[in-house]
Amino acid sequence: MNNSYSVKVGDDFDFTLSKDTISSLDLIKTGNDAYHLLKDGASYHIKILDSDFNKGSYTISINGSEYQTSIQTPLDELIKKMGFAVNTGKNIDFISAPMPGLILDILVEEGQEVNEEDQLLILEAMKMENIITSPRNGVIKSVSVSKGDAVDKKQLLIEFQ
Repeated sequence: MNNSYSVKVGDDFDFTLSKDTISSLDLIKTGNDAYHLLKDGASYHIKILDSDFNKGSYTISINGSEYQTSIQTPLDELIKKMGFAVNTGKNIDFISAPMPGLILDILVEEGQEVNEEDQLLILEAMKMENIITSPRNGVIKSVSVSKGDAVDKKQLLIEFQ
């Protein structure tokens, strides 16, 4: 898995930041969701105005100008490459494992009502803990795995009624 983040700012800018580039930034946290960045002799005051971590979308202010951004992490890129589309439809009847891994925790049970974005289970894959969330509102019909189970890619995890 590559160690770079794809960043899109509005409709105009797309770029990639490596972890090395990010760690070398002269960035200081100045308050709640506020930062100061020095880059090439220029000063930038950055504030995160709104964020949706699960969707990777952020509204930020840089020196008073507001921008809509989206950030794709290395894991997001891997999931897309593996063909596991996130939130592609609301008529999803089941959730399969996006990649091989180990079930660390199951956060729901059969018959439980869930809302879109509720956490369902935690899958450890490639030394990362991945929280699998509900793609829609619904009721859990069955949980096909147990805590501690090793799962294969596309193995059935949870069914909805």
